[in-house]
Amino acid sequence: MSQTNMLAMILAGGRGSRLHELTNKVAKPAVSYGGKYRIIDFPLSNCANSGIDIVGVLTQYESVLLNSYVAGGGRWGLDTRDSGVYVLTPREKADTGFDVYRGTADAISQNIDFIDTYDPDYLLVLSGDHIYKMNYDKMLRFHKENNADATIAVISVPLKEASRFGIMNTDDERRIVEFEEKPEHPKSTLASMGIYIFNWKLMRKMLLADMKNPDSSHDFGKDFIPVMLNEGKRLYAYEFKGYWKDVGTIDSLWEANMDLLDNKNELNLEDSSWKIYTEDSTTLPQYIGPNAKVSSAYITQGVEVEGEVSNSVLFTGAKVLDGAKVIDSVLMPGSIVEEGATVTRALVANNVKIGKNAVVGEAGSEHILLVSKRVKGEE
Repeated sequence: MSQTNMLAMILAGGRGSRLHELTNKVAKPAVSYGGKYRIIDFPLSNCANSGIDIVGVLTQYESVLLNSYVAGGGRWGLDTRDSGVYVLTPREKADTGFDVYRGTADAISQNIDFIDTYDPDYLLVLSGDHIYKMNYDKMLRFHKENNADATIAVISVPLKEASRFGIMNTDDERRIVEFEEKPEHPKSTLASMGIYIFNWKLMRKMLLADMKNPDSSHDFGKDFIPVMLNEGKRLYAYEFKGYWKDVGTIDSLWEANMDLLDNKNELNLEDSSWKIYTEDSTTLPQYIGPNAKVSSAYITQGVEVEGEVSNSVLFTGAKVLDGAKVIDSVLMPGSIVEEGATVTRALVANNVKIGKNAVVGEAGSEHILLVSKRVKGEE
């Protein structure tokens, strides 16, 4: 039996239903972002940069592509003799007859044997569908300094948005005194980021007890945090002050991509000191044609632009042909905007083609238009 100080488990099994057709065949953490990345690259890169060697990725829905992408761990440098990324799938059947994780805590419970193999002192539990850079080692130091039983990463959100989150109310020393799930009248603005550090021996006992409780929803937020508070356990809030985005909707995924156009964006994907690792692409360099017009754009390799692009993000292999216009939009990998077509305030899904002279989206729309199927144009 080997021993590791802190082991990470990434919860990557959500349906991502609010992303509509983008997650019909692809798990949410495998959705493309930022030109050449996938969402799962962020927590995995954070683990690698934080010195965490063993990472379990818990997958569930539409996970074939995600499983093959994660397996091996080479692209994050987590494939050496003493490190690894492991894909962990459900083993217990629900009423439907399919293997599922019944909740965030149940996902960990089903993999106790895996965790025990490494006998960690601490367990780091992460959501696999958020975009951010974070040093988990700093969070662990905070956890140890406070002799905490559990530490929950929080971020301050605007008061008007606080009712959308699980809110942590703390004392002056950041010890959590109360947890409120989506409160109508929030007492603070410290929202849970779904990032937890637990003392493994304590959490293991709690997981085993929870598995036998028929009334539990097997969820860290709904069940475990309230129980730990009621029992007087030492729970602390670790405040994160960097960029963080929950890309759970088409609008928020679009916004997260558009944030890359801001020179002062805290995420900074070009920062070599905290690199976000991803799949190496073998595509050609970007090509900007002699008559193309490009302003305020984030363009990655393999992109071809012959037309006009303004205030937009173009992923690997996207094409904007002659006379076409792309405005305030995101073109995902392999999407094509043909001659004379106009795309405005839209997110165009992977490999979707916008036909010749077609018009998609409008400047004044309240929400971002998802284009997930081919749009026919003039023949």
